[in-house]
Amino acid sequence: MNYYIVIPAHNEEEFISLTLESLISQTHLPKKIVIVNDNSTDNTAEIVLAFAKDNPFITLVEKKSSAIHLPGSKVIQAFQKGFESLDEDYDVIVKLDADLIFPNNYFETITKHFNSDPTIGMVGGFCYIEKNGEWILENLTDKDHIRGALKAYRKKAFEQMGGLKPQMGWDTVDELLCKFYNWKVVTDESLHVKHLKPTGANYNKTARYKQGEAFYTLGYGFWITSIASAKLSFMKKKPLLFFDYIQGFLKAKSEKKPLMVTQEQAKFIRSYRLKKMKEKLF
Repeated sequence: MNYYIVIPAHNEEEFISLTLESLISQTHLPKKIVIVNDNSTDNTAEIVLAFAKDNPFITLVEKKSSAIHLPGSKVIQAFQKGFESLDEDYDVIVKLDADLIFPNNYFETITKHFNSDPTIGMVGGFCYIEKNGEWILENLTDKDHIRGALKAYRKKAFEQMGGLKPQMGWDTVDELLCKFYNWKVVTDESLHVKHLKPTGANYNKTARYKQGEAFYTLGYGFWITSIASAKLSFMKKKPLLFFDYIQGFLKAKSEKKPLMVTQEQAKFIRSYRLKKMKEKLF
């Protein structure tokens, strides 16, 4: 099973060598790794080129964009730039962050999952962050959700969902569309990945409203958005974020922002979310 990896990178000189070292040490090596150097002002490109010299399956793609790090749009535009540089001879396409350290059996295990069941559309492990000298689960989502930092997609599922959406919420809508098209999403708790930089560390103040906008464009509706906002702000231990999320939702609604999904898909998503909420309550 061939897998290709695309890694958007902006000023990642501190961590990217650790990520690449863990990828070239895999028991099942990737066929191709593309690093998209997105307007970096540090030595990210030089580090990647040094790895590429000894590992010909690693390539560097340059991209120029705004230095503002808004979640979703910037990273997926960079991903798309890297994806467009690849051929179609892959079975699995992987989007990774540039600040991860993988166990050396990570992709061997991911491949086993895909091979075990042709209806599995996505697979991923879990992100761990360092706190007080220990690596603990970065507990920001449910355990049946694959973090945006380490997404692996079966080719057919990736194509059916129309690739990745370049906006906040891309790493939620992908899984919801997988389920809409009857693909399974698998998370493997045995795969502990070290996440070297806390999620959202580089987001500016504008980004805090984007989550609420994402809930709107996912087709959630107000009540599901309210529950999801309360849960997320609680998990982040920042209760005031709830109001930012609601404000972002209402702003997107008043501006009639286009949805990321069709009306049929939005109806399915609301029904699915309500079902999951009821399961947790009862």
